[in-house]
Amino acid sequence: MKEIVEVIAKALVDHPEEVVVTEKQDGKDIRIQLHVAPSDMGKVIGRQGRIAKAIRSVVKAASSREEYRVDVDIQN
Repeated sequence: MKEIVEVIAKALVDHPEEVVVTEKQDGKDIRIQLHVAPSDMGKVIGRQGRIAKAIRSVVKAASSREEYRVDVDIQN
């Protein structure tokens, strides 16, 4: 899951070298934290959060095969 978020985020931002993705697993729950440069925050969130919702939807669809519950947090 971590790799999916990282590829999507690096494609969206102006500073891909500052993208950091961490993953913490607790049983069937996975928490993915996406850290981007402050200037790239708007590109990752999108208007009215549309891009953030799309990222979460893609990760949720990918995790449904493996029956995990995944949360994606976007931070700067």
